[in-house]
This record gives sequence, structure tokens and C-alpha cells, in this order.
Amino acid sequence: MKRLPYIFVALIILAVVFLSSIYIVDERQKALVLRFGQIQTVKETPGLGFKWPVIDDVVFYDDRILSLDTAATEVTPSDDRRLVVDAFARYRISDVVRFRQAVGVGGVRFAEDRLEGILNDRIRAVLGADGVTSNTILSAERASLMQEITRLARQQGDALGVEILDVRLKQTNLPDQNLDATFARMRAEREREAADERARGEEAAQRVRAQADRTVVELESDASRAAEITRGEADAARNRIFAEAFGADPEFFEFYRSLNAYREGLKGNNTTMVISPDSEFFDYLKSDRGRAAPASQ
Repeated sequence: MKRLPYIFVALIILAVVFLSSIYIVDERQKALVLRFGQIQTVKETPGLGFKWPVIDDVVFYDDRILSLDTAATEVTPSDDRRLVVDAFARYRISDVVRFRQAVGVGGVRFAEDRLEGILNDRIRAVLGADGVTSNTILSAERASLMQEITRLARQQGDALGVEILDVRLKQTNLPDQNLDATFARMRAEREREAADERARGEEAAQRVRAQADRTVVELESDASRAAEITRGEADAARNRIFAEAFGADPEFFEFYRSLNAYREGLKGNNTTMVISPDSEFFDYLKSDRGRAAPASQ
């Protein structure tokens, strides 16, 4: 009975030792077993692993695709129009042994600092190459430039045990000191284009107004000519009717003309006429038979 506590303690120690010799690698990880800093075992498949307790350590690395955002860097294309670009990369740890040897205890943070330096160097080299202008960087050829950056960066990333899968440019901007000058130039170009558009519009408006004015003059001329023709035809018809009426009954025609003359001459309430007593104007008013007095012989 006295040995039971010792046996119990021994079992506990054995259980602790056994549990401390087990490690688990899931499907998202790779693991290295280190003994005094030296690599003993590489485990890249998920499942249970065993190590010597106390003297062995297990370091886990992410086996998923990781992303890295680089700081903005300034590049000078062949047209000397400086640009500020920043990029992001997708990568994964392809060789954990080489990765451990390259970065040591620094881990992923140290590796990403190294990768950022590699990416910035490759970006400056590709975007600053001969024949690459700022317009090229901003055009559809940008995709081929990114592929070239990825290819060159991948070669250097292999030395770190890292596979660079893709590199993309996020933003391409002008340096702050160039923005004002660039905006001023863009504003001047837009103002010049606006002035050209206004000049072309004014020219077109002048043509339309001139055509409209000519059309108005032509329409007025045609209308005046038609009116004069109609008026002349009406006057001719009126004169013909008067002539026919005068020829049919000259005395009635004279009487009618006198009545019209009375109506026009005696308008209003205070009409005063100064004429001689023997004037022919009132011949029909003087006659008791409504006839004009015969002319004296």
C-alpha cells in the first residue's frame, strides 16, 4: 500500500512525458522538429508526430497562401516621369527547411521584410527598364510587366524557401511634388479643349443663324411678292367691278361715290367743313329729287 503513491506519481510523470512527446500538425501547417536548434525531422503531412520531450522543440509554419503588402516605392520610367507605386504579393512557404535556414528564428516577419526588399528591387528594375514609359505602366501592357516582376522575384524567393505566386500593382500615383504641376497641365489641356469646342459650337451657331436669316429673307420676299401679286389682282378686280358698275348706271355710281364721300367727310360729332356755297360736294343734298344738279351751260 505504501508503494501506491509512488506508482501514481510515476504514472503521472510517464503521462506527462508521453503527452509532451506528441505534437499535432493540421492540414494548414508544416512542422520542423528541432534539437538544440538543429533540424531533426520535417513533417509536411497532417497528423500526429513524435519528438523527444524536453530536448526537442517543434516549430510550425503556415502552409496556406499568404499575402504581403509592400510599402510605396518611387520608380522612374524611361520618360523620366516619376511614379509612386505600391504592390502586393501572394506567396507560400514551399521548403520549410530552406526557409528555416534562411530566416532563422526571425520567422515570417523577417522573411516578409526580405521579400519586400526583393519585390521593390524587381519593381524598380522592370518599371525603370529601357522602353518602359509611364504610359506603358498605365496601359494594358501593365499585366506583362507584372508577370516579369513575378518571374524575377520568384527566382530570388526560391533562396528563401518561398514560392512567389503572383505580384500585382495596387496603385500608381504621381509624387506629391508633381501633382500640382500635373493638375495645372491637365487643367490647361481641358480648358484648351473646351475653348476649341466652344469655338466650333459658335461657328456652327453662326452657320445656323446665317442660314435661318437667309431663309427668313427668302420667305419674306416670297410672301411679299405673293402679297403684291394678290393685291394687284384684287385692285384690278376692284377697278374692273367699278368700271362695269359705272358703265351699267353712271348716275347711280356717282350717287354712291357721293354717299361714300359724305360718310368719310362727316365723321365724328364736331366736324366742320369750309367750302364755297356753289360747291358740287353737296349737290345730292341740295336736290329734292336725290339727283345732282345739271351742269350749267
